[in-house]
Amino acid sequence: MKGSYILLIELASNKDIPIGKLGCVSFPKAFYAYVGSAMNGFKVRLAHHLKQRKEPHWHIDYLLNEAKIVDIILCPGEQRAECFLAQQLARDFQFIPGFGSSDCHCSSHLYFDANLDKLRTRIEAACKSIESLQWESEVIS
Repeated sequence: MKGSYILLIELASNKDIPIGKLGCVSFPKAFYAYVGSAMNGFKVRLAHHLKQRKEPHWHIDYLLNEAKIVDIILCPGEQRAECFLAQQLARDFQFIPGFGSSDCHCSSHLYFDANLDKLRTRIEAACKSIESLQWESEVIS
């Protein structure tokens, strides 16, 4: 199975974390939603994210070495939808500029809020809107 995914992450205290070329970034204590894609399959990509300690390759690796994943939301599909999801979350949440979005035009792929339920509810709504868009495009085709 492939598609886009959102890692829900808890950072238990304020931290300044060096994030590759972004430099040192100040992260407030919060719940974070990281939007990614796994177009070659969820299994390998998520296994990478779930490793306890890893040599950082992506921006998210630096954060995950300091925080913990509390949930993963999958949005299966044939089309890459991570930018659509990121744009939906940008409407409601603060973000870390440039995080995870060096290969696209999004402001960020990492959003945060003190309320985990609010993040989860908004993410689920964004995923449902993708499902309806995919359904509509299949009917139109």
